[in-house]
Amino acid sequence: MRRVGLTGGIASGKSTVAECLRDLGAVVVDHDGLARQVVEPGSSGLAEIVARFGAGVLQPDGSLDRGALGAVVFGDPKARGLLNSIVHPRVVDAARVAQLAAQEAGALVVVHDIPLLVETGQAGDFDVVLVVEAPEDVRVERMVRDRGMRSDDARARIRAQASDDERRAVADVVFRNDGSRKDLCDQVVRWWDRWSDR
Repeated sequence: MRRVGLTGGIASGKSTVAECLRDLGAVVVDHDGLARQVVEPGSSGLAEIVARFGAGVLQPDGSLDRGALGAVVFGDPKARGLLNSIVHPRVVDAARVAQLAAQEAGALVVVHDIPLLVETGQAGDFDVVLVVEAPEDVRVERMVRDRGMRSDDARARIRAQASDDERRAVADVVFRNDGSRKDLCDQVVRWWDRWSDR
């Protein structure tokens, strides 16, 4: 089984690449999805977040209020580091379980879709690291249009993550996403065909 790390900044098109890889036969482990699971109501992850950040980060139904928590951590590197120290070890454990299940099911390629791969120091854990890039203005436009964010909030989210240079430093392959979805998937298919032939 081959392990692939996939990363890219917010609104870079990483999810599209993950979908393309899934269509090509890879099993995709979505670390964002796992991050949501490990802080579901009743979880130890959510309990620890509330203990550290207070009940103000909860919705009335007891679920995590991501907007409220984001307002606390995105402008405060120390708070963001604390949140990461709560969530990321749980995500890594859950990803390990998902990978083992894929392996037992006979998967040949498992792609770990990890937004914070660089920030969490996981680049060395994979046979190959894929990075998706898009110009900052394009990413901001997507966040404003598709996520209803204000442009200054979108840029703050981008600044809170690793830079393009930091991602390129660990990348084996960089996909450029400044065209259409088809253009991006065509890049993925060309890479996959070369890589899978080795």
